[in-house]
Amino acid sequence: MEKVLVAGANGTTGKKIISILKRSDKYEPFAMVRNKEQVEHFKKDNVKTILADLEQDVSGTTKGVDRVIFAAGSGGKNVKGVDQEGAKKLMDASKKDGVKKFVMLSSMGADNPEVSSELKDYLKAKQNADQHLVNSGLEYSIVRPGALNNEVGKGKIVLGNKLNQQGEISRQDVAETLVGSLESSVARNKTFEILQGDTQIKSALEKI
Repeated sequence: MEKVLVAGANGTTGKKIISILKRSDKYEPFAMVRNKEQVEHFKKDNVKTILADLEQDVSGTTKGVDRVIFAAGSGGKNVKGVDQEGAKKLMDASKKDGVKKFVMLSSMGADNPEVSSELKDYLKAKQNADQHLVNSGLEYSIVRPGALNNEVGKGKIVLGNKLNQQGEISRQDVAETLVGSLESSVARNKTFEILQGDTQIKSALEKI
């Protein structure tokens, strides 16, 4: 079983990622959490945890880890410290520790932060983090969904390098796409956008 570190494991999307990985016969999830109360939540669920704070030193966090999914976010409170610099620090640690692949949860609009005045700082942070990953030498997939909702996942998406349309997608389908991108042969060194659509997630990922 390969060890998959999930940054942002305690978030809404992060918990869904952990749940999918738990059902996998290929991956073992490790929840990266920043306080002891969160450790207890995952312990009860028999999920191993790694205690680390993206606003602090994260070196050593990725020791012995095979793959990483970055699904952390500050919820707008500290986009530079968490969404940008925290992500970059975890990428640097991953590179140093020989992580096989880094899957990044980004956002539609990260290629052009000016599109939204209210989300500009967040999208700029995402853009900088994505660029750091592309230049890091790590194998990666960067997933850029539209607006997230909490509807039941449909298991179907539309995927493209640039969709040129806006829309929504469920957190469940985003989580499935992130886990589906962990394989080295899937969306290798690709950046792509996703929205809810009509193509099965696995089929969509095979075509990118």
